[in-house]
Amino acid sequence: MMKFALPIALVMLTTVGTSRADTPSVAVDIAPVHSLVSHVMGSLGEPALVVSHGASPHGYSLRPSEAQSLQEAEIVFWVSEGLTPWLPDTIGTLSSNAAQVELIEVDGVTELDYMEGALFETHEHGDEHHGDDEHTADDHGDDEHHDDEHAKNDHGDDEHASHGDNEHAHGEHDPHAWLDPSNAAIWLETIAAELSKADPDNAEIYMANAAAGKAELEQLQSDVNEILAPVRERSFIVFHDAYQYFENAFDFPSAGAISIGDASKPSPARIQEIHDRVAQANVSCVLSEPQFNPDLVNTVLDGTDAHTSVVDPLGSQLDIGSNLYPQLLRDLATTLAGCV
Repeated sequence: MMKFALPIALVMLTTVGTSRADTPSVAVDIAPVHSLVSHVMGSLGEPALVVSHGASPHGYSLRPSEAQSLQEAEIVFWVSEGLTPWLPDTIGTLSSNAAQVELIEVDGVTELDYMEGALFETHEHGDEHHGDDEHTADDHGDDEHHDDEHAKNDHGDDEHASHGDNEHAHGEHDPHAWLDPSNAAIWLETIAAELSKADPDNAEIYMANAAAGKAELEQLQSDVNEILAPVRERSFIVFHDAYQYFENAFDFPSAGAISIGDASKPSPARIQEIHDRVAQANVSCVLSEPQFNPDLVNTVLDGTDAHTSVVDPLGSQLDIGSNLYPQLLRDLATTLAGCV
């Protein structure tokens, strides 16, 4: 399995020059961004992850330690307001003196609108609440309590599933831009440039690490295309409209998305509608996600010939660190190929 491996020469470089104590304090929003920043920083330092690994970024209450990380940050890298609608105000309050980089707004980054005309829409799910006041460190208890809470929201049967249809109300643009490795390559350059401005003594290391990461992303794209090549003529759909960056990057478009906004059982009429449309589209695979109850998935697919597999655009089951990003894309391709 390909990993973001730091070349020996770069490892040697990190043993001289500025100490880790002098490198910038960095905070990032989600694990895939943490992976990219970790790769650029190498052994010089490690970014702080703001959204607990495995939690939904769309609606999130900061733990005290995460709020402190933002307060101490000299640089904050985050994807977009569409992914974390609560974060801009939080950064403005806690990280007002930090350099703030909204990665989806970087020049050259591909930004896509949400797909128009998902296979099925539902309007039965209530509006999700993303109030500004709930995202402060003073409003909640200790870290352990919030680990349990976010784990339930992302993987359990709680009625407020982590990816409801109403997340699209946060904007017309799809925020899952990290699933296109071309965007990740641009972000590596941006991350290196920002770190170099804050820490010019180590600029050579940051730039070299970013260049090595871009070369490895090119190999990753080749590997993923090889995984998908035997199954490109197959048809699949997704439970959550989050994968079109991956689909476009690797020329493997889905037939659409089944938008189910909560974990409740659909009505018999809706189940029959899904059956009919899946059959009409000759769908061989439906990609689900951890937050969807397996019983719900089985219910909506019962009576069809489609297979189902679970994928996760955040890599919640992977170890955080520089290897998470390439492993995330490789796992997504392998799961898709096996499902179809």
